[in-house]
Amino acid sequence: MPGMGLTAIGLAGVTISYSGIAHTFVDGMHALTGLTMFIGLIFLSTGILDGGISTSNRAKATTLVIISIALGFGTFALTMNSSNYTITLVGLLMAIAFPSIIIAYLAMKMPQYAKPVGVIVALAGATGIIVWFAFGLVSPDTYMINEPIVEKERKEIQLAGPIFTITILENSSIQGNPDYEPDVAHVPKGHTIKWTNADAVAHTVTSSVDFGDTFNSNMINAGEEFTLDTSKLASGEYEYMCVVHPWMTATLIIEEPKEDVKVSIPQGAGTQQIGQVYFDPEVIQVPVGTTVIWENTDDAIHTVTSGNSQEGANGSFDSDMIAAGDSFKFTFNAPGKEDYFCMVHPWMAGSVEIQ
Repeated sequence: MPGMGLTAIGLAGVTISYSGIAHTFVDGMHALTGLTMFIGLIFLSTGILDGGISTSNRAKATTLVIISIALGFGTFALTMNSSNYTITLVGLLMAIAFPSIIIAYLAMKMPQYAKPVGVIVALAGATGIIVWFAFGLVSPDTYMINEPIVEKERKEIQLAGPIFTITILENSSIQGNPDYEPDVAHVPKGHTIKWTNADAVAHTVTSSVDFGDTFNSNMINAGEEFTLDTSKLASGEYEYMCVVHPWMTATLIIEEPKEDVKVSIPQGAGTQQIGQVYFDPEVIQVPVGTTVIWENTDDAIHTVTSGNSQEGANGSFDSDMIAAGDSFKFTFNAPGKEDYFCMVHPWMAGSVEIQ
């Protein structure tokens, strides 16, 4: 009975952990419940070999529980698991379980046959392993010989929509330190969010409420990135966390796209003179998440560069050269004020106030 009970508890725990219910503690659940199940199987095997199979009602009920859980979990694994090794694992388990059951039964009912049957099973297993290895080395399908790795040409992934960047800050794994920047991100629907791990350890970006059903990055190693297309998300607020360091939390607010704001670079802006308009309008106020489009209607080439002519560019945004008739757009995702100027004609200046 102890063996049957431990086996049932362990198997139930393994099922729960793999089903994602205990997502935060998934690794610990896997290890603990798996160990409990195997200890239960050891007790169970020892009890059967020592005293035979119990026929009490409690034993029958426990057996039904174990069989029900195993069949249910097995059905789930075979029908919904996309791993290529599931069938192989099932075959290995059956190859171990069936001979073990037969030998245990013979040891209890007909002990005189247990030893010869055990020897036959051992020889058959050894022969099967040897043949499998041998055929894997010399058969037309040499599956035991590693094929040379052919590097495939990397294709650059084109991200959908404008990019909204979020940084996983350095030393964010230490509890109490700043973690995600920005901590509250207002993102227009349709933008692609890109998280970059600037820390030295791995982190995740996992939706908190549903334990990663909405979005889950899995492990993001140091220096790696994770992208999320927000066009598939409904407008609203999403809290997310790092499952490795659950004190790291942040908020993602998906907002309906805002109407673009246009700024004109008018005719004659390249000439410095009294009364000349260089950017029209020169100062604009926009909500967070607004895209501003600068259209060059002048005959000269201009730039739209964040900063000012005295201190130079500050690196927030830069259009490079905008030819006559071309345009440049930039999305402002954080509140504040951004001054900008034209590097070709530094007297041309404007500003964007983001609220």
